[in-house]
Amino acid sequence: MRLKITTILTLMLLPMIAQAQRQQYQQVNDIPYTASSDAYAQERCKLDVYYPVEQKNAPVVVWFHGGGIEGGEKHIDPQLKNSGLVVVAANYRLLPKAKIDDILDDAAAAVAWTYKNIEKYGGSHRKIFVAGHSAGGYLLDMIGLDKKWLAKYGVDADSLAALVPFSGQCITHYNIRKQQNIPPLQATIDQYAPLTYVRPDAPPIVIISGDRELELYGRYEEQAYFWRMLKLVGHKDVTLYEMQGYDHGSMPQPAYYILKQHIKRLTENKTNQK
Repeated sequence: MRLKITTILTLMLLPMIAQAQRQQYQQVNDIPYTASSDAYAQERCKLDVYYPVEQKNAPVVVWFHGGGIEGGEKHIDPQLKNSGLVVVAANYRLLPKAKIDDILDDAAAAVAWTYKNIEKYGGSHRKIFVAGHSAGGYLLDMIGLDKKWLAKYGVDADSLAALVPFSGQCITHYNIRKQQNIPPLQATIDQYAPLTYVRPDAPPIVIISGDRELELYGRYEEQAYFWRMLKLVGHKDVTLYEMQGYDHGSMPQPAYYILKQHIKRLTENKTNQK
């Protein structure tokens, strides 16, 4: 008797589906992560934690949303749920109401909160993967490469398991340049550019871009140059992906799979090194 391919696949997936159904998840919302007395910080600096109830020592994804540093809200994509991961989704203050230094400080404070508190939710502080899309990718590159931001909170940026920017700006962000009356197609690289802080001893970096012909403002080429400079300075674990056929807004959907595959690779490496 011949089974249809769909039937065979269903039978193969049943054990995984059953395991996912057995594992229970909870979500805690709007946890403050800053001690700042600033009213806007108290409003925006909150995070959500989604976690598997029974699991311990789980990998953690800290996720920063996009929105040009001028908008956006924290969210947890369904692709990150039911995956054995602890997910922390953080809001941060926004331009022009806040200054970029305040926003970078928010991103660092959210990661530091995770580093110091995630064991309460079954996560491991040794397995923190910082990821985000667009503006979120820019922010994580800045705080992961320029070590001063996390050092303020007593955290070594190099203790992060990996940086995983989805289509993050690598030159100075265009909305920071807008405040300086610089148009979006006039590139600058200054103290607010991740490229300024390229170094060989940074955590593993997984750079994911949309299609070079569909991306925003030549974003693929920025990320390709970022990748090349990291290779040239001697970084040993940096990877570049191009999601062909996907534009800036749609590229996160295939990119989540890549994120999860690298989490698996790097956490297995940590286990094997024990």
